[in-house]
Amino acid sequence: VQLQASGGGLVQPGGSLTLSCVGSGFSLDYWGIGWFRQAPGKEREGVSCISSGGGSTFYADSAKGRFTISRDKAKNTVYLQMNSLKPEDTAVYYCAAGDRSGNWQYWGQGTLVTVSS
Repeated sequence: VQLQASGGGLVQPGGSLTLSCVGSGFSLDYWGIGWFRQAPGKEREGVSCISSGGGSTFYADSAKGRFTISRDKAKNTVYLQMNSLKPEDTAVYYCAAGDRSGNWQYWGQGTLVTVSS
């Protein structure tokens, strides 16, 4: 069972990136998937999550209107589309799979997003 997060990189302010979270060894269909981030010197924070069925999504205030979370069941992948990126979005982004009790049981290794001119 493994989650692989990818898609990070260096982008200028106002730019866009799409992060991917791919599941291997298990189907993401039955798990809520969350995106978290941790900036240098700061605690990890939740960014967005999507329910197991994909019918419900949540966004932190910092992500509302700029980020979109989605699922591709055929690819066993959850995406985080990030637009209008700001320097304060700079962080390592992690994806995690959570059960119905709200426990985040599996974590990806993280992908670095740097927003800088």
